[in-house]
Amino acid sequence: MATSHRRLNLNVGINPTGYLPNAWKYRSGSVKDIANPDHYLRLARIAHRGVFDAVFVSDMPLLRLGRDSRPGQTIDPLILATALTAQVPDIGFVATVSSTFNSPYNLARRAQSVDIMSGGRLVINIVSNFVPEVAANFGRDPLPPREVRYPRAVEFVDVAKKLWASWDRSREGEVPDDQFWDDSSAHTIDHDGAHFYVRGPLNVPRSLQGHPVIAQAGASEGGIDLAARHGEVLYANVLSRGAGHALGKKVRDLAVTYGRDPSSIRLMPGLVAIVADSREAALRKHELFSGAGSEDGLLARFVEAHGLDPATFDPDAPLNPADFVPDPNRQQALGFTLGLVDLLTHDSLTAREAVRRSEGNHRLLLGTAEEVADQIIDLWADGSVDGYTLQPPRAPDDIIEFVDKVIPILQDRGVYPREYVGDTIRERYGLPHPA
Repeated sequence: MATSHRRLNLNVGINPTGYLPNAWKYRSGSVKDIANPDHYLRLARIAHRGVFDAVFVSDMPLLRLGRDSRPGQTIDPLILATALTAQVPDIGFVATVSSTFNSPYNLARRAQSVDIMSGGRLVINIVSNFVPEVAANFGRDPLPPREVRYPRAVEFVDVAKKLWASWDRSREGEVPDDQFWDDSSAHTIDHDGAHFYVRGPLNVPRSLQGHPVIAQAGASEGGIDLAARHGEVLYANVLSRGAGHALGKKVRDLAVTYGRDPSSIRLMPGLVAIVADSREAALRKHELFSGAGSEDGLLARFVEAHGLDPATFDPDAPLNPADFVPDPNRQQALGFTLGLVDLLTHDSLTAREAVRRSEGNHRLLLGTAEEVADQIIDLWADGSVDGYTLQPPRAPDDIIEFVDKVIPILQDRGVYPREYVGDTIRERYGLPHPA
C-alpha cells in the first residue's frame, strides 16, 4: 500500500491489568502492579516503542470489591500523566476526567499545567459519569439524570475553553521592560451560566498546542451533541463499517451547525485485538480471556446479558436490531448497547456471529497478526474511522504482542509511522491549533 498524507492514528489503553475483566488471571505480573509506578512506566515505554500516538487511561472514581471484581484505574489520571510524560518522551496521554464531579476552573488549571509540563502532549477525555454509586463519593445528592449531566458537560467545556483563551500570549514582548505584565495581558471571562459562575482569567498561560486536545466518549443524543460542539477525538463503540460512516457523518454534520470545521474531528473507537498463530488459536484465547470458557459460554452470556429466553433462543437465527434497543431513559451508559444495535442494523448477523464481533463492548479482531492488521486497515482505508484506541485484554502481555507483531505490518504497509513526527499530540492527530 502506498504511503499517503493521511495516516492511521492509534492510542492504547494502559489500565492496570488490561481491559477485559477476566483476563487479568492470565497476565504476567503481580496484583501489586496497580500501585507500582514502575508498572505504568513500563506500559508507557512499551507503547512508545510501538510509536502509539497516545496512551489512554479511563477512570471511575469508585472502588468495587468482591470475589469477581478487579481494579479499574486506581491512580488519578492527571497525576499519572504528569509522572509518565516527564519520563517518556514523544507519546501523548489521554486522561479521563469527569465534568459532573469537577469544577471547570480547577480542571482547566490542572490540565493546562500538565499540557505545559509535557510540551503539549495532553488529551482530556470528558465524561459525565453514568454509575449511580459514584455520586455517593461526592455528596448526598444522587447522580443527576442524563438530561442534566450533558448540558452541564457542554457548559463545563465552554468555560474551560474560555479560561484557556483568557491569557493573551500574543502580547508577550509588548509590555515595558520594567513591567512583568499589564492589565491587558489577560482578561476576565465573566461567565454566568445555568451551571457555573466563573470570573477568570486562568492563572496559567497557554501551552505549546494552545490547550489540551478534547476527547469525548458517548453515543447517546447528549453525548453526540457534546462531541459535535467540543470533541476533537471521539472514543466510541463502532463495530462495523456502516456504523462508523453513520456516526462520523452524524457528529460532523451537527458540528457544522455549531460553526465547526468537520475535518477537525477524529473518530478513534475502541478496539480489542486478540492475536495468535492461527484464527482457531485466537478463538480459544477469546473464550479464555472473556471468562466464558467456550463458544457455548459466549452464547449463554449473550442470552443473559440481553434478557433472552433460553428455551426459544436460536444461536443461528438472524438477530433483529429492534430487539436490542435500550431504554433511552435508563441511567447507565447508552452508547455501548447502541453499538450492538448499530452493528445489527448494518450487518445481518446471528448470535453465533455477533459474539465474535464485539468484546467488552468494542470491536473485536481475532486472528493472526496479518489478519488483525488487514482488519484494522480495512475500516480505516475508506474513512469509516480515523484510527483506533486499542484496549488490550491483558497488560502488559497483549500490548507487547501487538507492538512486536502487528505494528511492524502496519508500518511495512505504509499506513503507520516508524518514528514520532511533530512536537505535540495535536500535530500527530492532524488537528488545528485553537485560535
